[in-house]
Amino acid sequence: MIRLVFPLAACAAALLLCGVAYGQDIDPDILRAQAGTYLVAPEDGRAGCRMTLETDMAIGGYSISGQEACTKPLPSLADASAWNFDGNGGIILIDPTRKVLARFLEKEGSPLKTEDGKLYLLTAAPDGVDHLPTFDSLAGTWTMQRPDGARLCGVTLDSNVGTDGNAPLSLSGDCAANVAKLKLAVWHIEGFALTLMGGDGSSLGFDMRSDGNFDKSKQEGGKPLSLVRR
Repeated sequence: MIRLVFPLAACAAALLLCGVAYGQDIDPDILRAQAGTYLVAPEDGRAGCRMTLETDMAIGGYSISGQEACTKPLPSLADASAWNFDGNGGIILIDPTRKVLARFLEKEGSPLKTEDGKLYLLTAAPDGVDHLPTFDSLAGTWTMQRPDGARLCGVTLDSNVGTDGNAPLSLSGDCAANVAKLKLAVWHIEGFALTLMGGDGSSLGFDMRSDGNFDKSKQEGGKPLSLVRR
């Protein structure tokens, strides 16, 4: 399923193949693949800010623009003047003195995330969205439906997260057969990707839209499907 995450995994592999380490020249194709506008936001759902990782050279790496938007929500990152690969599959943001302001690491299938102190994610985000969804913010009743509004199932998301990082969900008694057979029982949010899962390994993945609702990830295949809050 498609995840709105920083596309680092393939590039990290390429970096290893090319023997690139922090401070050395980066293959232009890899650099262009990483460049773009991303949201930096706290994992707890508070507001973040957007900045653009560019391909032009800067002190200590490559230039950044838009970081002034971080002055209020994330002042510790407002002084970022460059970004670079850290040589270990991560991304760093640095100031003009080359001080590392944030180090984002990737775990397979998850957005880039800091590990020390305050937890921030660096991820692509829907237009106009300045914060990450959380279990608490998504808890409630949703309708699984087709683009034309045809209802397939009611879905209630619970906010009580278990030790496995998932929270329970319940389905309405009138779900369409193709949904009911999945026996969906828990859900998980990672960045802007929402996954509904069954005990037998079945799952449905959704990506958040700018209006806060979700569309089934294109990589899932099959007919379009949405989760709309009720």
